[in-house]
Amino acid sequence: MITFENDYSCGAHPKVLERLIETNLIPQPGYGFDCFSERAREKIRAACGCPEAEIYFLSGGTQTNAVVLASLLKPWEGVIAAQTGHIHVHEAGAPEALGAKVLALPEHAGKLDPGELRLLAATLLADENVEHMVYPGAVYISHPTEWGTLYSRAELEEISAICREFGMRLYLDGARLAYGLAARDTDVDLPLLASLCDAFYIGGTKCGALCGEAVVFPRQAPAHFVNFIKKHGALMAKGRLCGVQFDALFTDGLYWEIGRQGVEQAEALKKLLAKHGVPCFMDTPTNQQFAILENGRYQALRKKVPLSFWSNPDPAHTVVRFATAWYTTDEYLEELDKLL
Repeated sequence: MITFENDYSCGAHPKVLERLIETNLIPQPGYGFDCFSERAREKIRAACGCPEAEIYFLSGGTQTNAVVLASLLKPWEGVIAAQTGHIHVHEAGAPEALGAKVLALPEHAGKLDPGELRLLAATLLADENVEHMVYPGAVYISHPTEWGTLYSRAELEEISAICREFGMRLYLDGARLAYGLAARDTDVDLPLLASLCDAFYIGGTKCGALCGEAVVFPRQAPAHFVNFIKKHGALMAKGRLCGVQFDALFTDGLYWEIGRQGVEQAEALKKLLAKHGVPCFMDTPTNQQFAILENGRYQALRKKVPLSFWSNPDPAHTVVRFATAWYTTDEYLEELDKLL
């Protein structure tokens, strides 16, 4: 069976799974205080060029976004995000359930516009009725975005500067960060994110791990963050599960290898779609490719290969997401070629 439905349809990368098996019978403390988690933290600090970073492991992206945002925000504050932002559209209101009201701005190929961000923050804080409103306390972005697009170094620097100007925290969702870091012509890397963000996470679930995300606070985590994680039901007793996996992902460049594999197969997929006269909705440099299919062709294709519905640009067409990953082989593409 082949699939392009998402980038987590298979289990773990074989090297990650091997490491889990190798360490399985080695007793260790719980709750992330094990030697594997600490070794993973040291490797992530080195990769980020940030020796003082505080790093915590949580099990999934929605859980991570909700818990981290709740810890960053004061009770009277909300978080600014693009209308297509994952926390605004695809997390069932989880961040808002923990008190992080989402303040949505228009999206531009999935991204926030710095000028619109500054205007919203300035307008809200200058409003004479601001005490009756939600203060802008943080900015949420994802890299890649929901549309597989990427921020440039200049865009991130401008957004970070706006956050400093208005006393907001900058939080970056890195669920698919491996594919963003591997994209051609990107000028964004982990040290840059560590220098600009108040918090970000390095995605594991969609980048070769069975589960798990590594939350990075480049300078200082909120006080008693472990206590805060547990209070929200997110502290794993067997914290080693995530630590072992990230130790493997950050050994011998595996995380970057996984990213490159996904991006290279996405480029091959893009050429395959063009060969069959299937246009892309927009140009994306990462592992998510968005194709425009006639509705009949979409319905016929989805019966043979799992795909993700994205939107209907008009009554006759459907935008479909094809996602590649570390497990997307040449055989996957050959089979899709036949189906198209």
